[in-house]
Amino acid sequence: MPKNILILKGSPRERGNSAALADRAAQGALAAGAQVESIYLHGLDIRPCDACELCAENGNWCIIEDDMLPLYPKLAAADAVILASPIYWFTFSAQLKLCIDRWYGFQEVAHKQFGIILTYGDTDLYTSGGINAIHTFETMCRFLKGEIVGIVHGSLSNVGDVEKHPELLQQAYDLGQRLAAEKNDGR
Repeated sequence: MPKNILILKGSPRERGNSAALADRAAQGALAAGAQVESIYLHGLDIRPCDACELCAENGNWCIIEDDMLPLYPKLAAADAVILASPIYWFTFSAQLKLCIDRWYGFQEVAHKQFGIILTYGDTDLYTSGGINAIHTFETMCRFLKGEIVGIVHGSLSNVGDVEKHPELLQQAYDLGQRLAAEKNDGR
């Protein structure tokens, strides 16, 4: 049975560097036999959590009727999720944060495998704030009893810079391959 991989792209640039790396990860996963779907979050109407706690009470989907509702069954069906984002203001994008915040009471996102793709304009993981995003993802995965299979990150400022970094493209491809092939022991 092929693995089902969902890619959530958190960049406001549809063809930005993090999106290009996510596309490369998708190519790797497809080549390894996985089923892959990519979602561009920026174009969706995903509203913030309003802390009503109804999702936590019933362990189900959020009651807010917006573009998050069709994402819940996709998240539930996914064996693995790739989270791709540029670093803005020392962490991952607001588009991705809105989506992740709406997982709060959604039990079906637990025990998943995750791949992380981050791009930033500063010189390294620490000065850019990328390390803050990684710490958040690590904490999130501990809470969800999920597993981070791999993290791809790099300093890429201008749209298209990723093409100058074949090593990052290869790392993204390899991440897709690993997510497609690795057995998920958490399920």
